[in-house]
Amino acid sequence: MSVDIEENLFNKDSSYLPLALSQIMFGTWIAQAIYVVAFLGIADLLKDGAKDINELAQATDSQAPYLYRILRALASVEIFNEVEPYKFALTPMAEYLQSNIPGSLRGLAIMLGDEWHWRCWGDIINIVKTGTPALKRLYQADDTFKYFAENPKSAAIFNDAMTGWSKYSHTAIVDAYNFFGIETIVDVAGGHGALIAAILSANPKMFGILFDLPHVISGAKDLLEAEGVSNRCQIESGNFFELVPANGDAYLLSHILHDWDDECCIQILSNIRKAISEKGRLLVVEGVVPPGNEPHLSKIMDIEMMIFYPRGKERTEIEYRQLFEAAGFHLNRILPTTTAISLLEGVCIL
Repeated sequence: MSVDIEENLFNKDSSYLPLALSQIMFGTWIAQAIYVVAFLGIADLLKDGAKDINELAQATDSQAPYLYRILRALASVEIFNEVEPYKFALTPMAEYLQSNIPGSLRGLAIMLGDEWHWRCWGDIINIVKTGTPALKRLYQADDTFKYFAENPKSAAIFNDAMTGWSKYSHTAIVDAYNFFGIETIVDVAGGHGALIAAILSANPKMFGILFDLPHVISGAKDLLEAEGVSNRCQIESGNFFELVPANGDAYLLSHILHDWDDECCIQILSNIRKAISEKGRLLVVEGVVPPGNEPHLSKIMDIEMMIFYPRGKERTEIEYRQLFEAAGFHLNRILPTTTAISLLEGVCIL
């Protein structure tokens, strides 16, 4: 959106509103163009300097005229820069579409444009009208977890996307919370261990337990070793609907509760309540939906949850407080971070 349009919107000049609305609507087109360049690895090809469109097309087995039109469109919104006719370079924004850099968003861009994700968003009117999950109607899968079990390629794309995207929140969580006094932290459903590795790296006297399903936890060892914390992090497998490791000083749930309905969340939290020490801390990392018309990523993310996790949703502070109390915890405080997520701290109700 141009500066002139933004200024006129601020001044409530209604003549600009149709243009502003149309630009928001065209956002899906931009997202798909980003998907193309992310999938083709264009940013990686430009990391050492600008290249001609024919060179980029040859390296990616693409049609130069069509690839040029994609890059020209993205350059118009400051993703890539046409430094001279038919020659493109990275911009600061485009740098995050590289593969192996801290905070890479390439995986997220590919996941958002992946066929299953794009198709399910296209089925949104049927979801709103019938409540039937898109994955069930389009792919005969009851939920995302089952779809990934049957489609490992898409699962790998999703996991890569979450690894890149989560690095922002991991840094924000470590910076926002004082982990002093915690000797053992249990990361429940912690995946391959990226978050607990970040916490342990920042707290060298802390011990960790990484807990997840057997097929998930199998990929954690290499990451923990690479981060230099494997000697302080025990790996355990199991199902959090049944039990979690006992006697931790703190129990961490990062982006887990929003996948499930209230009944399931209370079951997970109740199992943690049984395992935690009386003075232990419950740490929940989620977006918290603010009241009223305040803009917040959680309100948009809630639509994503509606489409792909029929039993889940983003929640307000009141809704989280009710979940905590139903499982024997008091919501002690909510700490904002530098991102759209917050850290909710719970203590045991004695």
